[in-house]
Amino acid sequence: MSASVFRDTRDTAERIAYEMRGGALPMGAAIPVPNPSVDLIQVVSPNGQILASSDAARNLPPLSDIQPTAENRVINMTNCLPTECVHLTAVRVSMFADSPIVYAGRSTPDLLASRTLEVVVFAQVGVLIALASWATWLVTGRALRPVATLRAELDAVQVGDLSRRVSQPPGQDEVAQLARSVNGTLARLERSAQQQRQFASDASHELRTPIAGLRAQLESAQLYPDDTDVEALVESALRDTDRLEAIITDLLLLARIGSRVDVVRERVDLAELVRQELAVRCDKVPVQGELEGGVVVEGVRLQLARVLTNLLDNAQRHAEHRVCVQVYEEGRDTAVLAVENDGVEIAPEDRERIFERFTRLDAARSRDAGGTGLGLAIARDVAVAHRGRITVEDCAGGARFVLRLPAV
Repeated sequence: MSASVFRDTRDTAERIAYEMRGGALPMGAAIPVPNPSVDLIQVVSPNGQILASSDAARNLPPLSDIQPTAENRVINMTNCLPTECVHLTAVRVSMFADSPIVYAGRSTPDLLASRTLEVVVFAQVGVLIALASWATWLVTGRALRPVATLRAELDAVQVGDLSRRVSQPPGQDEVAQLARSVNGTLARLERSAQQQRQFASDASHELRTPIAGLRAQLESAQLYPDDTDVEALVESALRDTDRLEAIITDLLLLARIGSRVDVVRERVDLAELVRQELAVRCDKVPVQGELEGGVVVEGVRLQLARVLTNLLDNAQRHAEHRVCVQVYEEGRDTAVLAVENDGVEIAPEDRERIFERFTRLDAARSRDAGGTGLGLAIARDVAVAHRGRITVEDCAGGARFVLRLPAV
């Protein structure tokens, strides 16, 4: 509001100064008022003498003793007289030292004089701030209420019971997406916990079987020492001990693979790895090699050799007459190691389950009860640790296991 008042007083003062420079305003005469709202006009000499004034300012003393300079020829001010306060604009008529000064002013509006406007504005601003704060609190609280609910429900999830899920609000906003992610994580944790419990149960069963057999034989020998065939007892005990050792070795290998401990990786030629393995095998089922040279991967040689050994052991255990190992490149970036046998085909519904720990298919597939039940699980974990995968594929009679790894 003050800016509007000063704009009127300045326009009036500039207009009077312009008329004086043109000689259109004689000294001593009453100054005509161009803007009725700006009725207080005086022309004052540098020494403070009033040279001319409007009718409203005729009997007033000089409106102000502040005079603009040649460098700053326009000044806005508020001057309080004995009876009232006045908004003034002072304009220097010319650049000369004896230039008169034009003062144009009007009484300060009551709102500005009493500071009522400031109080009203500050009150309105305060009310607006309060309303904005309340609205922000309300909106924020409403937006965060689902988050608080989600947190409370997540706190209620216990390690022993991972079947609980958090409430999932409708929509596609961030909270709904967070709830879906939390439920997905809980589902994965539940599956992992179930697998761990199943693994612990299976491991204890697999370990208990040879221990129970060994204990039964020793107790029988203790009760009936004269009827015990010591040589047969020792041979049977050694078989059970070998089985225990094999299971424990495989369990430790699975733990090392899953621990992600830093290991030394090197370039491994898959064809050479197969040749070295076949050179030391003396099994009753012959192994045929179809090896393409120059198929190289980067990995842990001992772990890759263990995958090959496990696949060959599994193939020879279930083969009728023949086992075939193939090494070749698939495209430019994939190395393939395939082991197939001419035994019983693996049903499609069992091709994923067979890689689970301690999983054995029906006895019709097995020609030998050997193995720890961990060989294919180890092969799958090693493949994943090397950024690869192992699958069971169709073949003309029998089973075909295919390991794919990134080629270098």
